[in-house]
Amino acid sequence: MELKTSYAQKFHLPSEYLKEFHCSVLETGFWPAKKESISCDLTQEEPSLISVDLHKVLDWLHGNELPKPLEKEVCEIPVLLFVPDFSTAHLLFHYDGSPSSASLIKHFIQLFKKQISISKATIISPCFIPKSKIREEQELIQLVSNSTRETSFIKFNFSRIGDFWSYAVKHDCSLLVTTKSYQADLAKVLFHFYKGSRWSDKLSFYLSL
Repeated sequence: MELKTSYAQKFHLPSEYLKEFHCSVLETGFWPAKKESISCDLTQEEPSLISVDLHKVLDWLHGNELPKPLEKEVCEIPVLLFVPDFSTAHLLFHYDGSPSSASLIKHFIQLFKKQISISKATIISPCFIPKSKIREEQELIQLVSNSTRETSFIKFNFSRIGDFWSYAVKHDCSLLVTTKSYQADLAKVLFHFYKGSRWSDKLSFYLSL
């Protein structure tokens, strides 16, 4: 299915770098560089996921003097920035205690549940969580544990996307799941470190509201 012009215009990127998917649950053979099969609901107006080839985008961005945000206007559709060796082997979830953070993790689990049953998962949460959020935090830990092969939970006071990126690279994570509120800063991090000594060809990114 061709990407609608209205979606492509939301991004600062050439439309050929983007693919859209309309499955509420991605198929077992999902691959972000390929178009979805006809088994998905192609009549669904809004896609459930837009995938973007990260290396092609970064090569394109380096034709500019400064990195641009990934979207002109942040939309509700989740975005998967994928590397050629895309994998869900080691997931890194960012939970910050906000309703949107909990919602995006739940949505990711639903969307990717056929791909992550044998995955390793790490959840990073702030050291301080209000008492009102403790139950939600425990429910998310249980949800991730029930959906993956192995789950670990860590408390870190990370405040920048660069902190999560550095942790993911150091610990060989393959997919970082975080909020779109970081995407402008993420574009700067990726722009400056692309193909450098600290770069990881294994790490993809799932961004959502």
